[in-house]
Amino acid sequence: MGIAGGVGVALEGVHASVAALDALEKEDDFLASGAHAGAGVDISAGTDVLQRRYEIRLERLELMARLEAQLAATKARDAAEAAEFQQAMTPPDASIQDRTYADMSVVEEIAGVLTISSTAAGALVEQSRRICSLPHAMNALAAGAMSWQHARIVADETEGLTTDGAASLVAHFFDPDAPRPARGATPGDLVPSRFRAKVRGWRERHHPESIEKRHVKGVADRRMEYTPDKDGMAWVSLYLPGDTASAIWNRTTATARGLQGPDEERTLTQLRPDIAASLLLGAGNTTQTGKSTEVGKVPTPRADVLVMVPVFSLLGATDEPAVLDGFGPIPASMARKLVADGADSLYRVLIDPRDGAPLEIGRKNYRLTEAIKRWVRMRDAKCTFRGCTNRTPDNETDHLQAWQHGGTTGTSNLAQLCPKHHRLKHHSQWTPDPATKNEPPGWTSPTGRHYNPEDQDPEPTHWPPGNWPQWLQRPMPTERSLLEEALLERLAV
Repeated sequence: MGIAGGVGVALEGVHASVAALDALEKEDDFLASGAHAGAGVDISAGTDVLQRRYEIRLERLELMARLEAQLAATKARDAAEAAEFQQAMTPPDASIQDRTYADMSVVEEIAGVLTISSTAAGALVEQSRRICSLPHAMNALAAGAMSWQHARIVADETEGLTTDGAASLVAHFFDPDAPRPARGATPGDLVPSRFRAKVRGWRERHHPESIEKRHVKGVADRRMEYTPDKDGMAWVSLYLPGDTASAIWNRTTATARGLQGPDEERTLTQLRPDIAASLLLGAGNTTQTGKSTEVGKVPTPRADVLVMVPVFSLLGATDEPAVLDGFGPIPASMARKLVADGADSLYRVLIDPRDGAPLEIGRKNYRLTEAIKRWVRMRDAKCTFRGCTNRTPDNETDHLQAWQHGGTTGTSNLAQLCPKHHRLKHHSQWTPDPATKNEPPGWTSPTGRHYNPEDQDPEPTHWPPGNWPQWLQRPMPTERSLLEEALLERLAV
């Protein structure tokens, strides 16, 4: 890879940066103690104590930024070499499938060691490999002359380039002896967004492949992404051709401006997402109930998902949050609206206030096989593999101990796995623990590292004010049916 020298520079720089930080810390302690006053030190001749202590903070921030870059260089080297060593340990006659799962396994090991997702670990390995293969960029990172964020931009923008093309791009920005080096500020002195703009501009002008061909690949990579956020909100983003995205933005803006008037309280910023949501959810069309939805008015979503509602919250006695499967906590008012308006497409799950256990999972399907799948889906909330955040409804319910090896079809032997990690489980030495009624399984890696289950850590539900009989508050199985019948009778209306 040609990175040994860069890493040596990084390690030397780490020691120097730590020593400099230690010296500044000692100087700051000396000034803070007031000892300089009795030591004959004339601090007022140039700078007063507070001014110097302020400057020390700035110097330390600068040193810590350099140290972070130097550590990032050693981290990139280790991530890239770990992947190389794994490949070297794979038998030469191994099949393509075995090599693929060996690569997946080392990515998952790195993800576990760093406590990051497998997607982030995979990106780290690929970015590290690319930076380590570009000596000028690696040396700049190892010297602390640019941040890891700058290095990631180099990795991103050299993706898809030939080896010579990537080397030319890096030489332009990092090699002062290049035929036509970049003018102006050095990469590390540019904020990342400006650096990316300069790198992308050079890449577009010198790319050996026409933008037409690259655009075809970009169109093939189009996608929609969904990210839950706090306060019952979420982000939805679209990766689309530029003209399509621009047209969507212009149409929603124009429609929003058309709806503005003296009686419209929503701002332009609020109207845009409302219009986009109403169009995506079928505004202007007649629903199955015969209702027509106007543009700008967001209809009730239709989706085959679980809504886990504390029973007293559904009754309106408390405002405790419910949980929307694949999203997380939502306001009680939203849950009541979903259950009332979307009953034909959402499965209501009632939660017992005594122990948090489910009372009911769809009365029509309570004892069907599908009910067990929903139970596991509710318990796990996502793929149970360490660090995975896949919450999609197409996650597979897998036997932790295979059926042919004596595994049962009970909740303690079932868990959600996304297709990727389902395959990895069957083609590697990643081993799941048993699950329980209320907790998903933990995992043990091929190198013996154990990861505890990532359960949801639910809290007991809230009881509304008032005097409740003691038998209602004790989670006794023989009395559960009494509570179920009483509550479900009230909910049957």
